[in-house]
Amino acid sequence: MTKPSIYHSQGYNCAEAIIKSYNEEFNTNIPVALGSGMGTGMTVGSLCGAVNAAVLVASFIKGRENSDSPNEARKYSKEIMNKVREQYNTELCANLKSNKVSCGEIIDFSYNALKEVLKNA
Repeated sequence: MTKPSIYHSQGYNCAEAIIKSYNEEFNTNIPVALGSGMGTGMTVGSLCGAVNAAVLVASFIKGRENSDSPNEARKYSKEIMNKVREQYNTELCANLKSNKVSCGEIIDFSYNALKEVLKNA
């Protein structure tokens, strides 16, 4: 399995790298293109693309297909967000960069948080 930070160093943005690694490790087929607009905090320093992609993957795995079903994905989204906030006190790309958190670090942290949250599902 290739770590998402390695894919990032090969030219994938942070979100694409998370999706690509997840597909590889868990034999899923989530379109990598879903992450293409998420990098660098949706290009404006907002929600970190890696964090956003972790939530996107959790939603793909645990989400619902109709409004009659309970929305279980929210629970996983909250757990991922709380792990990021607990570790870094922010999920915003611009703030992470200001705090000297490297892209590789937050990418791998978000990916590991995703796997941990889904493992406990």
